[in-house]
Amino acid sequence: MKLGYLVSQYPALSHTFVRREIRALRREGLEVCVVSVRRCDRPTAELSADEAEEARQTFSVLGAGYLHALAANLRVLCRHPLGYLRGLLYAWGLTRGTPRLVLMYTFYFVEAVVAGEYFERRGITNIHTHFSSTVLLILARIFRVRYSLTAHGSGEFVDVVGFHLAEKVAGATFVATIAQYGMSQVLNASAPAHWHKVVMLPLGVDVASFRPRHAPAAAGGPFRLLTVGRLSAPKGYPILIEAVALLRKRGRDVALTLVGEGPLRPLLEELVARHGLAACVSLAGACNHDRLVHHYEASDGFVLPSFLEGLPVVLMEAMAMELPCVATWISGVPELIDDEVEGLLVPPASATAIADAVGQLMLDREAARRLGVAARRKVVDQYNLTRNVERLAQEFRARLAG
Repeated sequence: MKLGYLVSQYPALSHTFVRREIRALRREGLEVCVVSVRRCDRPTAELSADEAEEARQTFSVLGAGYLHALAANLRVLCRHPLGYLRGLLYAWGLTRGTPRLVLMYTFYFVEAVVAGEYFERRGITNIHTHFSSTVLLILARIFRVRYSLTAHGSGEFVDVVGFHLAEKVAGATFVATIAQYGMSQVLNASAPAHWHKVVMLPLGVDVASFRPRHAPAAAGGPFRLLTVGRLSAPKGYPILIEAVALLRKRGRDVALTLVGEGPLRPLLEELVARHGLAACVSLAGACNHDRLVHHYEASDGFVLPSFLEGLPVVLMEAMAMELPCVATWISGVPELIDDEVEGLLVPPASATAIADAVGQLMLDREAARRLGVAARRKVVDQYNLTRNVERLAQEFRARLAG
């Protein structure tokens, strides 16, 4: 089976799970052709071997340049004049006459033409996307293709009307959600006539790559906390820094490493300086998988202070490493962590609650160890990448055959 994947940026550090999924699908025997709207987020020299291989095989819409886009649009206009006009009018119709959106959606249309022609030349008529791409919604009005999508949340659910979620579900062959929470939001945003298309297909991690640490943390040093993610407002990192400051005031010897990059870095640096935490809080920047595993191995606990999430893969990774985790009780997180069984759940936006939970881990290291063991068992049983991609491959074959 030939399958197209349309993604916003590939390969990308923030979409590592997409790369793992695509490579696992190929191992399942599917021929996957990837189109990325934007180019890879790093220079080739900074890519891992797997990422470099994926970058070589991936067509970038914006990377192809304006002349290619112009030529592709002219070719499609000549070959499919009605489809071309239908797609353009549909794209403009999605804007509901908002002037600012007309220009944006015209660019979406151009991108849809370039991506669609690339797939058409390769005989691909089934296309899948993550994060419910609006470009794919327009593409399907121009070309004779079927599409499916994976909805993650919570970004897609903040403005379901502006995100055209109902329209995307209506036109899709099937819709995968990564958590029951996500399924409920997709059903809520779409017509009941299309609910039969929606299926829960969790993401997963390679449990062989994310293994328990070889040795326990050395005694006598600080309790080393780790968090991983984009430095953006929904991640709640200012609250986490406040929690570290509270712990230090209580006499707790803790250190925090934030792995990731993003627009919130200047604010976080300012908070670290204001609280006098430069010696115990490190903004480590973004890193590839191999370095990330070392960060997990060097940590005693993992904290996810987010306000908005779908079902975070970084939390699965930490759990697979048997790190005791503290996470906010939001969205799909309680499906991953049963409170006081596979980790500790706290209310969002509460530095005090995070500090209390971390303090609990520090006071009872044996209980923390048991949480970590149970966490890995949960990931192995329910969020195993190999097993879950097998289910996704079966869904593609069942839904897209013929």
